[in-house]
Amino acid sequence: MLNKKTIKDIDFAGKTVFCRVDFNVPLNEYGQITDNTRIKAAIPTIRYLLDGKARLLLASHLGRPKGERKEKFSLRPVAEELSRLLGATVRMANDCVGPAAEQQVMSVQPGQALMLENVRFHPEEEANDPEFSRQLASLGEIYVNDAFGTAHRAHASTEGITHHLKTAVAGFLLEREIHYLGQVLSNPNHPFVVVLGGAKASDKIPVIRNLLDKVNTILIGGGMAYTFIKARGGAVGTSLVEEERIGLARELMQEAEAHGVQMMLPQDHIIAREFKPDAESQVCAGDHFPDGWMGLDIGPETAAEYTRILREAALVVWNGPMGVFEFDRFAQGTFAIAHALADSGAVSIVGGGDSMAAVDKAGLANKMTHISTGGGASLEFLEGQVLPGVAALNDKA
Repeated sequence: MLNKKTIKDIDFAGKTVFCRVDFNVPLNEYGQITDNTRIKAAIPTIRYLLDGKARLLLASHLGRPKGERKEKFSLRPVAEELSRLLGATVRMANDCVGPAAEQQVMSVQPGQALMLENVRFHPEEEANDPEFSRQLASLGEIYVNDAFGTAHRAHASTEGITHHLKTAVAGFLLEREIHYLGQVLSNPNHPFVVVLGGAKASDKIPVIRNLLDKVNTILIGGGMAYTFIKARGGAVGTSLVEEERIGLARELMQEAEAHGVQMMLPQDHIIAREFKPDAESQVCAGDHFPDGWMGLDIGPETAAEYTRILREAALVVWNGPMGVFEFDRFAQGTFAIAHALADSGAVSIVGGGDSMAAVDKAGLANKMTHISTGGGASLEFLEGQVLPGVAALNDKA
């Protein structure tokens, strides 16, 4: 998956380019975009194609319309925001297939862009229906995938369409994702440190297993830490624990030791009686919590130790917050990791929506080497899985 052609490898001037982007942005109750990060991430590819005189068709999904046309999931607000960011009009199509869409596509001139309507208004999209894929492909001459966030899904607009268009290449965003995540798997710099957090151990165990022969140190925090702590005999009160994963967590710690990998768990914790922003809290050292208390963040000693390790790293991958960072009282561990990465000088790769939000909240996004736009896709990539939307693209000679 690391040897794919990009838009720099092809001639697209005057041709109709079908570009799959990931504009699945959050909207408020009034249909207004509350975070345009994903739109801005696609701008370099869009500008390059427009400046090169492509007739540009942009396709994306938004929300979960479940195969039905629902106006609250229309991409119209996205077309308006993209027009604002580009300083040029991006017209909106009524659909992504059919006679009306075909007519609107025909009117697009070189250097102009048309936003197709939500591909998930059609159930055939997620079913990767061959006929729907053919209809999408009939609109363009060249396929560009710049939607890393959906590259792990074999859908009509991410994989099926490539069976009908000879030229299928990566955009700049997808290329950047493959470059940095591929570096982790193929040629990591050392010391290589992985920081894993978030709620569930089950989400991260395949990543740990796949990286054991590459990584030097794994730092664990967040809710997933309590499954590992319980696996080594700790008492974690009412903390989140995946009971069915305790045996697997124990095996993984043994495997890490056998590989010479240092797997570190929090040595102290911020614990609380309730899962509330203003809950009574205290610092708890060690693995034995008082009855009725739960862990909601790593403690100050853990934050200091993790910071020391990160400042000596050459490469860091971070996926998942260290605590309930949405609550200010339990955000300090996550912010400590963000600041340690910002100050480390290491190549820092941040993945996952919560980690990205935490870095943004800390005001340190511009200090990270790469922030992945695809949480699920980045995890599957690091697990060693093949991403259908990437595998389907043309290989370089």
